[in-house]
Amino acid sequence: MGTSRMFRIFVVLGSAFMILLIIIYWDDVGASHLYLHTPISPGPKIPHPPPQQRPQTSRTPSFLSDIDAFVNQFLEPGTGEPTDPAPVDTSNQSEKAEERYIPRREWKIHLTPLAAELRERQEQRRRLLQEMCANDSVVFPGKNRSFDDIPNKELDHLIVDDRHGIIYCYVPKVACSNWKRIMIVLSESLLQDGVPQRDPLAIPRDLVHNSSMHFTFNKFWKRYGKFARHLMKVKLKKYTKFLFVRDPFVRLISAYRNKFELRNEDFYRRFAQVMLRHYANQPTPPASVDEAFAVGIHPSFSHFIQYLLDPQTEKEMPFNEHWRQVYRLCHPCQIQYDFVGHLETAEEDAEHLLRQLRVDNVVEFPTSHRNLTASSWEADWFSTVPVEARRELYKLYEPDFRLFGYDRPDSILNE
Repeated sequence: MGTSRMFRIFVVLGSAFMILLIIIYWDDVGASHLYLHTPISPGPKIPHPPPQQRPQTSRTPSFLSDIDAFVNQFLEPGTGEPTDPAPVDTSNQSEKAEERYIPRREWKIHLTPLAAELRERQEQRRRLLQEMCANDSVVFPGKNRSFDDIPNKELDHLIVDDRHGIIYCYVPKVACSNWKRIMIVLSESLLQDGVPQRDPLAIPRDLVHNSSMHFTFNKFWKRYGKFARHLMKVKLKKYTKFLFVRDPFVRLISAYRNKFELRNEDFYRRFAQVMLRHYANQPTPPASVDEAFAVGIHPSFSHFIQYLLDPQTEKEMPFNEHWRQVYRLCHPCQIQYDFVGHLETAEEDAEHLLRQLRVDNVVEFPTSHRNLTASSWEADWFSTVPVEARRELYKLYEPDFRLFGYDRPDSILNE
């Protein structure tokens, strides 16, 4: 009797495990299987042993190994590309559905190799990141922690495209709107008349920054539970990871211009009123941005810098993403990025990256709506900021300067 009862319990537990495995497989891989440009070969079917033959002690490691196997069969290591080049069978699809897919055989074939200087540029940027992360003279909070130690809420800037095996860490004020548009096109997360949107610039701005349009690492916990961090590591190992950066001081100027020189009710209430009260001798600033602009009141760039340097600022809340340091947004010492783009060389870098991802026939990097803040304006903008404050500001953003190869702005710091 006891043996029969144990057998039934074991069968029930084994069945529950198989159902869980099927759910996770369908959620994580099945969806991308349906929408890849080229179909994924399922490979040879390997029969699973009956549940009663599986020892209970190996349940969790076996499950994680299965997840690794699922991802590995779809990707070539380090490329994020499907391994099966067979064309899609569209014989029973509608014309719109047929138009939707782009078989591998139609992908661009480049007759000339990528310029050697572009490949060398990327090698130098990746090598610099590795050296700076290993250099004890570069010190910043969280530098030496492991990926597992990064709180989930700090992984919200890592956008995942499972269709093409891409992870993009977006940095606000570094052409992130256009790169988010590209990620929406590639992931086919926006449909128009039942067909995926293909024109990045046709995507409305409010949707570009709508979090529901992007699948980010911090959402893994809700979908995968306790297996979330393991899946993140699998994707980080197999997918192509990229980010774009710019001169840290120029990025701050761009953030100030966009959020405080233009009418932005949200930023006025959350930040501008604080700056006006604390640094501009405005104990009762206007209640709305329209009222403030009507009488010519808004925080100056110097007030903005004072706000960044005030120790009380981050005691109340972390820096807003538009001026938070890149090392805090993208964790370059925990994540080994495959491609590091600079806004200063955006067009060349974008073309290089899209070719490397082999999606340059699917989407092009938009050339309009480009941020126009120039590095040559730095001296003018910082002329109202005391020299000592400039030096303190450099210390605050020095890790970004050194990690990504930007020269110390001596002309600004040594006046």
